[in-house]
Amino acid sequence: MILGGKLQSTHIYWFCVHGEGREMMSVSEARNVIEVEGLAKRYGAVTAVDGVSFAVRTGEVFGMVGPNGAGKTTTVECIEGLREPDEGTVSVLGLQPGVDHYALAERIGIQFQTDALPPRIRVGEALSLFASIYSNALDWREMLEMVGLGGKELSQFATLSGGQKQKLFIALALVNDPDLVFMDEPTTGLDPQSRRAMWDMIRHVRRRGKTVFLTTHSMEEAERLCDRVAIMDHGRIVALDTPDNLIAALKAESRIVFSVQEHMDGKILSDISAVTRVEQSKGRVVVYGSGTRLLGQVVKALERAEVPFGKLRTEEPNLEDVFLALTGRKMRE
Repeated sequence: MILGGKLQSTHIYWFCVHGEGREMMSVSEARNVIEVEGLAKRYGAVTAVDGVSFAVRTGEVFGMVGPNGAGKTTTVECIEGLREPDEGTVSVLGLQPGVDHYALAERIGIQFQTDALPPRIRVGEALSLFASIYSNALDWREMLEMVGLGGKELSQFATLSGGQKQKLFIALALVNDPDLVFMDEPTTGLDPQSRRAMWDMIRHVRRRGKTVFLTTHSMEEAERLCDRVAIMDHGRIVALDTPDNLIAALKAESRIVFSVQEHMDGKILSDISAVTRVEQSKGRVVVYGSGTRLLGQVVKALERAEVPFGKLRTEEPNLEDVFLALTGRKMRE
């Protein structure tokens, strides 16, 4: 979670301490891990979250995406108990975040997004400290291996790369073996190999019956990992469903992309009823259309016309297309 100033230090304290709390129901007894109803939060004249309602089911990877300023961070902070909503109700693991701070802290994990540790603290010291606070902590040495920081227990926090810090924050979020873990941009700063390893770890957490609340700017990440995705824009949830259902509802066209050495006569593909339009620019051709036979028909037409082509690939509609259609903005705008 991107936090700064006093809120950041409050976040660390809230995450680390524990104590007396209300009697908690088990995850198996809870129908939903998270229930949000009519959530609203305002900052002066600005409405950051505007009547948001949704639920997160036990054992799923739930994704929340949206452009900067959409209200994602404020929504998640209200769920974690870091901000008090102006309107609405929030229930997490059967508890009220604004009341049951200590009881809830034992059962959730939060992955940090900022340099929220002393620069000279060693990796092993940080994990050992966090593990000592909880009653159900995992072996922190095993956590190091799981997130790819084996052999780094004596390294100081300040000497870690951005990707290594990210891995440490994820290890800290998981060291108490939480029922629910919040992950904010968990693969930011990671190389492709480490990113895939982190995806596998998130899947492993889910297979153990845990619930993951994931916020990400990567549409590929959301599409591959999430059971359901909520898309936020201007403080509201504009869509919530499985990635496949969101993509299917868009009814977008498939794309065939290839390169040509010279400008291609568009009439070559005009007899193919499945083709809706053709775009050309600087030797790159994009053919839009639908149907299971589209690719074969396009290739046959090019061969009949003896048009040399290369670097052919197909592009199916994806979650990025859904996001652009609903918000009209690129993800990192």
